[in-house]
This record gives sequence, structure tokens and C-alpha cells, in this order.
Amino acid sequence: MQSATSTVRPTRRTVIAALGVTQILAWGSSYYLPAVLAEPIARDTHWPLPWIVSGLSIGLVLSALVSPHVGKAIERRGGRQVLALSALAIGLGQVGLALAPNLPCFIGAWVVIGVGMGAGLYDATFATLGRLYGHDARSAITSLTLFGGFASTVCWPLSAFLVSEVGWRGTCLVYAAFQLGFALPVYLFILPQAVSVDAPRSDHPQMAAVSNAPRSSTALVMLLAVTLTLAAMISSLMSVHLLTILQARGVALAAAVGLGALVGPSQVTARTVEMFIARYHHPIWTKIASVSFVAVGMLTLWAGIPLVWASLGFYGAGIGLESIARGTLPLALFGARGYATLMGRLAMPSLLAQATAPWIGAMLLERIGAHGTLAALACAAALNVALALWLAWMVGRR
Repeated sequence: MQSATSTVRPTRRTVIAALGVTQILAWGSSYYLPAVLAEPIARDTHWPLPWIVSGLSIGLVLSALVSPHVGKAIERRGGRQVLALSALAIGLGQVGLALAPNLPCFIGAWVVIGVGMGAGLYDATFATLGRLYGHDARSAITSLTLFGGFASTVCWPLSAFLVSEVGWRGTCLVYAAFQLGFALPVYLFILPQAVSVDAPRSDHPQMAAVSNAPRSSTALVMLLAVTLTLAAMISSLMSVHLLTILQARGVALAAAVGLGALVGPSQVTARTVEMFIARYHHPIWTKIASVSFVAVGMLTLWAGIPLVWASLGFYGAGIGLESIARGTLPLALFGARGYATLMGRLAMPSLLAQATAPWIGAMLLERIGAHGTLAALACAAALNVALALWLAWMVGRR
């Protein structure tokens, strides 16, 4: 007898809501975990804090290595089994963290979590939506990022509460229960099987023209990969070192925390605006707006303009739009067929950049200080604006 999932196809709204909640849990169980748990783990185990924090970097390296294979698997079979594997891997990795008797076992658990991150965070989920809805996935991707924007807002306080109640090992077991008892069944029983992707179509003539262009544009893919990777490096470095940079510029810790908290709402606000206006423009303009906002934020921070809240507001809006451009621009440029495979290829350098950026930031802060680090970030952001404009020029030519 056929299962309900094979006879009743869930509505688009149901799929987006289900994936949105599981994304919050996936990010909270992996990427955002060390921010709260690192210090309690160090106090309890006396393991070196840098090695505890490096678990995430090691996990990101593993996620980068598996991402091309994840993209190919989603292209062939859809995302249901792949995302289910991600929940299983993150859940088992959390169990490994909770039971780790020593540092090598702790790092080994992060290797397992890294596989789950590569198979279940934004890139894999975007690829799944592209496989399900073709070019119509653009609005679904935008909606999904609204959920993702609340991951730290939800999971940082939740992690802090759990640590105070059940300790860091108990917290890991609770997140394991979320993954194995909630996310895994959601993927298996709510997410539909992929259907054949329709031929690329679009309401935008310029998008359709690009989508129907030959796929052999290696230069276009490489340029897209470079600008996505540079954006990932900037955001990863800032997410780790923002408070340090602000304090080095004379901002008190409490004020720095308050200012840093503006980044999250700025992301969500920008994504909300994009959701309402996306139908009126090509995703290349979302990309240009993203890198421009980040550049304004970095340049004004470096220049020492007193309105730090405005600088961080621009920066937050930029990285919020970047998440959308990351999923929608490849779909617009190259069409729905092969989209999942392409997302897997594009994810690899970006994830490697996220893994190494905190180390690069620490080195820059040590050698050239906060002002020099901001200057380097401002230059990188300005370069990314030039790359995005170059990309737009290439799209216009095609």
C-alpha cells in the first residue's frame, strides 16, 4: 500500500514552514552552538578553548568536502533522503559531543556534524527547493531565509537556558533529540519526493534569456563562485570578531553586545523587503544591493563615523540579502536543470572560506590591529562590489 506521502503532496506553504523550522534547529545545533557552549565546555573539561572552538571550523571543512556530492545526490533523487541524512548526522554528532570523554572524540563528533551541515544547511535546502519547484523556487528560497534569520535569536537563548539547567552535555542531548525525534521525521514524512524539473521559465525576459543560454560559461560560474566566497569570508570573520573589533575601537562591552544585536534584525528586515519586491527585479540586483550594503557598512566602520549602529545596520542588511542572492542568482542564471549540482559546487569554496576566515581574522587582529583589519575588510567588500558589477555586465551581455 502506498504511503500518504506518495499520494498526497504537501502544499508549498507546508513545505516551506517545515523546512524553516528544521533550518532553525539545524543552524542552532551546529553553526551557532560553540558561541554559547564553548566556555562551559572549557570550564568543565579544561580542554583548550581554541581547540573547542576549532571543532566548528573542522566541521565546516567537512561540509565543504561533501557539498559537491550532496548537490549531485539532490539532483538525482531530490532532497528528502539527503536532508534526512543531515538530521541523522547532526543528531548522532550531538550524541558524540555529549558522550565525548576526551578532546579527540569531541573533534571526531564535529566531523560527523560537519557531514550533516554539508547535507542540511542553506545550500542543500536551496537545492532541494530548486529541485521541487524549478524557477518558482525563488520566492520559496526568500521565505526560507526569513526563518533562518531567527536561528541565533531562538537558539542562543535556548542554549544558554539549557546549559544552566542540564549542563553542556545535556544541552547536546536535547539538540540530538530535536534532530532525531523531530527534524528526521519531518524530512521523511512531510517533504515530498522530487518531481521532474520543468524547463526554465521566468516572468523576466532578461532572466529567461540568461537561463536558456549555453551552460559552458565557465567564466560566469567562476566569477559567481568568487563573489559568493568573498561574501562568505567577510560575514564569517565578522560574526566571530565583531565584538572584539568594536571594543578595540573604544566601545564598551555592553554597548558592543547591544550594537552587535542589531545585525540580526537588519538581516530579517532586508529579507522581508526583498520578499515583497523580488517579483519586480532580477536577482542580480539583489546581489548588487547585498555587496553594496556590506561595503557601506565596512567602509563607515573603518572610517570611524560615530553612527556605528547605522554601519552595522547596513552590514546586517547586506548579509541578509546575500543569503537570498546565494540561492536565487544561480537559479536565474543557469536554470532549474542542474541547479542542485551547481549549488553543491558553489558551496565548497564558500564553506572553506567560512572555516578559515576566523583564523585569518585572528591573525589580522594580532598583526595589524582592529583598524587595519577593518581596512582589509573594507577593501575586500569594495572588491566584491566591483565583482558583482562585472557579473551584472556579463549577464547583460548574454
